[in-house]
Amino acid sequence: MIHYDSADSRSGLLRRLDVPLLLMISLCAGMSVLLLHTLWAQHITEEVDANDWIVQLISMVIGIVGCCVVASIDYHKLARFWFLYVPAALGLFALTFTSLGYGREGADDVNWVDFGFIQVQPSEILKLVFLITFSLHISKVTDRLNQPLHLFLLLVHAAIPAGIVAMQGDYGTAIIFAAMTVFMLFAAGLSFWYLLGGAALMPLVIWAVWTYAFGEVHRGRIRVLLNPGTDPLGLEYQQDLGLAAMRTGNIFGKGLSADDYVTVPEMHNDFIFAFIGEAFGFVGAVAVIIVLALICLRIFADSRAAKDTMGKTICMGVFAILFTHNIMNIGMVLKVMPVIGIPLPFFSAGGTAMLSMYLCIGLVISAYSHNQKKYRVFYDAEAAK
Repeated sequence: MIHYDSADSRSGLLRRLDVPLLLMISLCAGMSVLLLHTLWAQHITEEVDANDWIVQLISMVIGIVGCCVVASIDYHKLARFWFLYVPAALGLFALTFTSLGYGREGADDVNWVDFGFIQVQPSEILKLVFLITFSLHISKVTDRLNQPLHLFLLLVHAAIPAGIVAMQGDYGTAIIFAAMTVFMLFAAGLSFWYLLGGAALMPLVIWAVWTYAFGEVHRGRIRVLLNPGTDPLGLEYQQDLGLAAMRTGNIFGKGLSADDYVTVPEMHNDFIFAFIGEAFGFVGAVAVIIVLALICLRIFADSRAAKDTMGKTICMGVFAILFTHNIMNIGMVLKVMPVIGIPLPFFSAGGTAMLSMYLCIGLVISAYSHNQKKYRVFYDAEAAK
């Protein structure tokens, strides 16, 4: 942890920032820009043009600024204005069901809004809004969390965003919302008996989702994991190419100037980890996993430093986002999990995702840095004497 000295001559903002955390995520984001630029400059895939790496760079810069701004504001103050950004987020999401909504080529869901001059992914904004509102809700009922009525209302709160993204066909993001719900409730003191009850109901939930929610394509993606090579629809083709790309990287990779890269569909987005393995080899892939693990551990440590339930649950919600994204995306590339359209945080192309993740990290730093009154932004030390 970073320890602060009130007599420190450094700026107040710098003293409040979790600098190692910000440096680690910016290292990942900077590497993302480099990878996307290479995919475009080397003409490795026609899916990438100059706009992709430029948007990623701009989103990174804006994200760093936004992260610092959010980190400097007490998260309690941000939560008070939920009535402003909740309708805005839901309204933006509703546009995906209109003529403005569109899906990426090859995807089976519609989760983008095209305004002509800019494309926005509302589900990423909805994650950020849910993170704040759900942590606020939990903080209001902390001492009654395990009472059935209050727990039911919390689950209804969580089911709203998860349900609407599932209606849209984005089951991957629905899983992220479910993970956030579990981690945040657990951090707030959910009884272990409820967790056992939920685990006991999982077979029934899985059966219902398999039978009534998943289409044949979704079922097929899971079947090929259990029976590789028995894929008449070619659903494992992308994963096989991803594994082939990583194998050609060997120990130290081909570097960023080779002329024999294996091209994988969505190599700039959901399968960017395959390009990391191909360009930097086993060593580079492991290094990326270690950095992502350190980021998760840092956020978990910051949750332990937070002084109230809201701060702890904010941190654990962000931990859930990153941890689940990392496991699902890397598992998908390594063909141990189904292809479900989950990007790798701070690496996959996507300006909205990059910016929303930076803002999430800003909330983590706010929860960590505002754990003592003397470090609050508008605190007057002289007036408090």
